[in-house]
Amino acid sequence: MKGKVLDFNTATSQGVIAGEDGKRYNFAGSEWKSEGNAGAGLTVDFVATGENATQLYIDKNIATASSKKIAAALLAFFFGAFGVHKFYLGYNKQGVIMLLTFLFGFILLGLPSIAIGIIAFIEFILYITKSDDDFDQTYVIGQRPWF
Repeated sequence: MKGKVLDFNTATSQGVIAGEDGKRYNFAGSEWKSEGNAGAGLTVDFVATGENATQLYIDKNIATASSKKIAAALLAFFFGAFGVHKFYLGYNKQGVIMLLTFLFGFILLGLPSIAIGIIAFIEFILYITKSDDDFDQTYVIGQRPWF
């Protein structure tokens, strides 16, 4: 059965899935069979056993990685120094760090601002050269905020 992860608590390693049949299923983190971590918003394929979900796998048929990849790469290229690509990928803390470093970097002769621009360009190169699956696994599912 297919469904969408509504919530996953890493502290308790418990989560909830909304199945395509309209029912909600509880699952334990030990049932997660795919690479990366479980997280809210992921579309999964699972086996329903009563009110529980077992054998959870990420549904690879969902083609959202490529659209996120291209958008994130373009944002990193054009607005990367402001951290816009970080906000787009959901890394708000890192986005604020990049934005503030860029804005206040001019106080220190612009060197921090130049460094943030270089970091954004490196991230653009990394985003554009990764395959869609690798990008999705690293930055969307794996939640890797830097490089």
